[in-house]
Amino acid sequence: MKLSFVFSGSGGQGIMSAGITLAQAAIDMGKHATYLPEYGPEQRGGSAKCTVVISDEPIISPLPKFCDNLIVMNEQAYAKFGEDVKPGGILLANACRITETNAPEGVTVISAPVDDLALEVGNAKTANIILIGILIGATEVVSEEAFKESLEVKFKAKKPEILAMNLNALQKGIAIGKQYKK
Repeated sequence: MKLSFVFSGSGGQGIMSAGITLAQAAIDMGKHATYLPEYGPEQRGGSAKCTVVISDEPIISPLPKFCDNLIVMNEQAYAKFGEDVKPGGILLANACRITETNAPEGVTVISAPVDDLALEVGNAKTANIILIGILIGATEVVSEEAFKESLEVKFKAKKPEILAMNLNALQKGIAIGKQYKK
């Protein structure tokens, strides 16, 4: 199994954090993973993109021409990368910021109001964790337990409520993703 994920949006939306945490969870499971961040020239609010490749075998090229799964957090990211998903892949869109998705033929579209869901959880910054949860629920690319462990490491220096809120966001996303499991 080898899967590629492109996360894209604006700086401050947790794009890089989502990618690196997913890659770390895969490594913790004994898989191979690469993480390649790309930033726009702006200081804040500029474009943000990262590519994560997860495989059972060593990864020769960490930058695929087309991705298996595309996660877009805003309209600009969708306009720029929306056509870069392989048939059979998933296009995961933040429905709060992307009003219409016309994915390539053969691509499963999951459009979820992650900004609104994050506010329900208690913090807008959990939107990226909800997206990862949706991916885990739909693809099982990493186990729920491995990702929880990655979150525990990531938030160990923070207040316990921060970890609990992110674990709640993860569960909310996984429940949505399971509806799309192939």
